[in-house]
Amino acid sequence: MPLPKTFSLLVLGQGLTGIDVVTWALDAGSARVSSITVYGGASSEPTERTRALESAGVRFVYGTEEVEGDYDICVASPGISEFSDFFASAAAHAGEIMGEPELAWRLSRAPWCAITGTNGKTTTTTLVNHLLQGAGIESVAVGNIGTPAIEEAEKHGPDAWMVAELSSYQIATTHELHPRVAVLLNITPDHLAWHRTHENYALAKIKLFDNMTADDLIIVDVEDEGVMTYADRIFTGGRRVLSLGMADAGTRDAAFVRESRLVVRLDGEEFDLVHADDLAIAGQHNVINALAASAAALYCGAPADCVRAGLDTFSPLEHRVEPCGELDGVRYYNDSKATNTDAVEKALTAFPDDDVILLLGGHDKGTPLEDFAAYVCDHVRAVVCYGEARARFRRAIEDADRNQDVDIAEADDLRDAVDVARSLASRGDVVLLSPACSSFDEFSGFEERGRYFKSYVEKLRQAHDDEE
Repeated sequence: MPLPKTFSLLVLGQGLTGIDVVTWALDAGSARVSSITVYGGASSEPTERTRALESAGVRFVYGTEEVEGDYDICVASPGISEFSDFFASAAAHAGEIMGEPELAWRLSRAPWCAITGTNGKTTTTTLVNHLLQGAGIESVAVGNIGTPAIEEAEKHGPDAWMVAELSSYQIATTHELHPRVAVLLNITPDHLAWHRTHENYALAKIKLFDNMTADDLIIVDVEDEGVMTYADRIFTGGRRVLSLGMADAGTRDAAFVRESRLVVRLDGEEFDLVHADDLAIAGQHNVINALAASAAALYCGAPADCVRAGLDTFSPLEHRVEPCGELDGVRYYNDSKATNTDAVEKALTAFPDDDVILLLGGHDKGTPLEDFAAYVCDHVRAVVCYGEARARFRRAIEDADRNQDVDIAEADDLRDAVDVARSLASRGDVVLLSPACSSFDEFSGFEERGRYFKSYVEKLRQAHDDEE
């Protein structure tokens, strides 16, 4: 349903998303929003930013999750689980509760292309936006990628595209969100603390398709086991679904690889694009990402020749199998964004013919490691386990069933891990930071971890050059 002409607004959380919504309400939404109340949460306290917003008329309630009063619309920040008491308390005092993407979609006049999945969202979102802009089509990348959708929602007309990276948190609190194109790349266990169960997590991803019809395009990886577990909820009547995978599914809508070339088929018409080896983004997972992005861009109106040109010019994103230098003939790659085991397995496909020294560790997310450790042992020459998670990862690698010898080492922290990896590496090897853990034992996030890794590799390289 449309938003009321005027409404009272309740915002849950005073982090980045909460403040983004408040900023919109004070600026672009000022004619519609009659009052703004923010509940910061149980541990919230006033900050310099919230005090400034209070002086602008925003009411903040700190230190509690017991909501009082009545509000027309509540916007909950993505960090607040829909299963939490805080969320339930707000829902009881609001006419409607939603997330920021839902609010943005209801305000937007532009069609949406929405991308989700456990891994690969940011690369695919960025690539769709790159392909559309390269074709002269107005578009903007928003959502979990960094720019809040609410910031761009009212700036673009119906001839533009909102290309939105959406997390499971964000999709779970949508009701009427209706993308014209939606991509589901993969589903592997993640974010169980928020969703409580893996099924809840998977269903949140699939909820992206709830309002889509045969006039829209759904793109799903039909070779992903996690996706196909829920095939009966995806392939339902009245939907148009494109089958994405390395092999041709034989459907009228498909994206696949034929004789090493990327091919997209839409309504029976085939578009031969580029050779897989010509992609600058490495690994089988990035072939899938490129196929998904190409299919989406073609459906959005990008000509095939523009898609080919865009694929040729797209570069790896920071922290995603990102080349970051060579030292003594050893290549170093930053894949700090790989915070779960599935992402690491995908990253290793980028080096099928290389001897890899893999850096694993950080803050342990507690995911099962038996199958992962066996996969790692079949694809690397050595593993350096570091940080808080190092002991559990080392035990898993030592206990794994493996077909080849793997050197296993430990390190205290990331810097020490790089030094140990350097001592193990020989000319022609690859040192890959793909940690399968979050970074919070040592860093503020995967971005800081990745940049530290790159800066230390560069420091070692410069010291080496100075010695010669």
